[in-house]
Amino acid sequence: MFKEIKYLIFIFIIFLFLFLTGRYYFSDDNKKKSYRSLKTINEKIDIYVQKLPILENDTKNIIEYVEQSSSKKKKKFNFWKLLESNE
Repeated sequence: MFKEIKYLIFIFIIFLFLFLTGRYYFSDDNKKKSYRSLKTINEKIDIYVQKLPILENDTKNIIEYVEQSSSKKKKKFNFWKLLESNE
């Protein structure tokens, strides 16, 4: 008997917690506070962006093109032959 009452109280407390949490989450006051905080965050970002310095572009003509000649012979390696030669 005591065990069933204990479980009933636990279930009641869990449902009460979920009900009160949902009620607060979906309340108009919470929605107003969240929208106000988002608005202030956006205002802070705008102020911070205006204070950022703009850097000059210093990446002009930094790439050096190298001509590759096709006369170089590359040694072709065969994997199995490499293993055999090491034995």
